[in-house]
Amino acid sequence: MKNTSNFLAHHLLVISVTLLGTQFVTVQSDANLIVQTCKNSPNYNLCVNSLRSDSRSTKADSQGLALIMVHVLKNRATETLQVIKQELKRNPRLRKELSSCVENYDVGILSADIPVAIEALEKGDPKFAETAARDAADEASFCEENFNGNSPLTKYNKVVHETGAVAAAIIRPLL
Repeated sequence: MKNTSNFLAHHLLVISVTLLGTQFVTVQSDANLIVQTCKNSPNYNLCVNSLRSDSRSTKADSQGLALIMVHVLKNRATETLQVIKQELKRNPRLRKELSSCVENYDVGILSADIPVAIEALEKGDPKFAETAARDAADEASFCEENFNGNSPLTKYNKVVHETGAVAAAIIRPLL
């Protein structure tokens, strides 16, 4: 009986170590995929940090990482739109410029570009997704240009622009 117990304990230990090693290799390969995916993006740190902050990244393939980055873009554009709406209440002298930015974000990015990018990735058509991500980056730049250098939104527009550019760069190899 003692030999059977030792035999079982030994085999359980071997199985546990093997499974633990497999988990480590999986985590390492997931981390490597993120690093490889972000290597050619225009903002490596933004790319890696954004993907690592989403738990879905650990099980995602390249297409999944692209989709995650588009969702990051959506979240950042949504946050920026909220800031724009707050600025409209606080700063009526910039009504024209801020209203134009609402159009850029609400109509351009959130109602058109993001849904197109998500649908295109889900349907396996990365060309439309890449174009939509680039368009979103451009919309953020257009918003910024409305202010002729005196924008209260510079840091927000920059983040959305860079996130859109990173999303497009992640999508590009899928073409």
